Amino acid sequence: MKLGLNGLGRIGKLSLWHHVSRQYFSEIVVNLGRQVGTGLEDIAATIEKDSSYGRLATYLHGHKGGRVIENLNEAAGTMTINGIPVTVLREARNPKDIKWQENGVRIVADTTGVFKDPTTDAEEGWGSVRGHLQAGAEKVMVSAPFKIKSKGIDLPDDAITTVMGINDDDYKPEQHSIISAASCTTTCLSYMIKPLMDHFGAGRMMSASMVTVHAATGSQKVLDSVPKAGVTDLRKNRSIINNIILTTTGAAKALALVIPEMKSIGFIAESVRVPTSTGSLIVLVLNLQDDLAKPIKRDLINSIYKDYAGSSKYLEYAAGQNVSSDIVGTPEAAAVIESTETHTRTASISVNLDQIKTCNFKPGDVPPVLEVPVTQAVIYGWYDNELGSYTNMLGDLTVSVAERMV
Repeated sequence: MKLGLNGLGRIGKLSLWHHVSRQYFSEIVVNLGRQVGTGLEDIAATIEKDSSYGRLATYLHGHKGGRVIENLNEAAGTMTINGIPVTVLREARNPKDIKWQENGVRIVADTTGVFKDPTTDAEEGWGSVRGHLQAGAEKVMVSAPFKIKSKGIDLPDDAITTVMGINDDDYKPEQHSIISAASCTTTCLSYMIKPLMDHFGAGRMMSASMVTVHAATGSQKVLDSVPKAGVTDLRKNRSIINNIILTTTGAAKALALVIPEMKSIGFIAESVRVPTSTGSLIVLVLNLQDDLAKPIKRDLINSIYKDYAGSSKYLEYAAGQNVSSDIVGTPEAAAVIESTETHTRTASISVNLDQIKTCNFKPGDVPPVLEVPVTQAVIYGWYDNELGSYTNMLGDLTVSVAERMV
């Protein structure tokens, strides 16, 4: 089977690295939709070297690896990478115009971050994710959360959001054609929440909040710039090299799509961008209703993660101390729990039942006050928001979908 990759940005390029290493797909067709540099040699140079992860040859074969991109044919737009034939298309940017069918591509990973609305028609505007289906693809993987532009419209029946190992069993080959792999932050967060959800249940999770301390992304500015017309968040136009920048994240909304029980829990998600190229951190704060007979302590939280990590390749339990660069390139780890920094505090919260809407008291009654034991837990989870975590997870999900295609 051939794989189509639309886009050669951070996730597109690293997905190409992943799949030429994995060698599940017999051929890869990359759509750039435009000319690059002076030709195919410049595209090969872009693929070959990376400022965050080094050289492709080193990634594939260690420090002794030699050149792995060979047989460049400018006229045909072809090359061989680690023995895998790769064709580069440089004509169409609109998904409906990409020659997937002519190149025998049945499954496409769209890594552009542009086509995220599965409700728009293939003929609309500059293009739609549905255009890939019109161009001949049967399945489309989207390397970003869905974002429906029109309010009040539900997700179509043929679209689904999944995180590998969390809810990928919800994917139905006969029904779903467009599959979102959520985001790097949602992927990490789901592996921080799921073990605790399985152990305590949603009923004991009273509230939750998270902050992702996130590496810079390609959408940010290297130097300060003048905002475009209509822009309301001026911070996005400030230099990421020189600043810690407050921004937003859709992780809370996306998390409810992969772990539906989260819909019943008050959850706030925030994001802070920092001047590093990759390697991010989630600080998760949970308020859990405690059990007087068996209080929730740090050792219990850590043991839950340690046990879960023993049965899942996507969660790693770290007993030592890490910094962000230690996590870069960590293979397949959606989240790495920094167990030395897990903290818990238990206290009783007084609840005046007179303030509860479901409690109706007669005039003159003295409402009782409940003392509810609550434990606040703080958990730290590292993730490589590019190659180590997200791209590897996306690769596994893509192969999983491909294996179930007839």
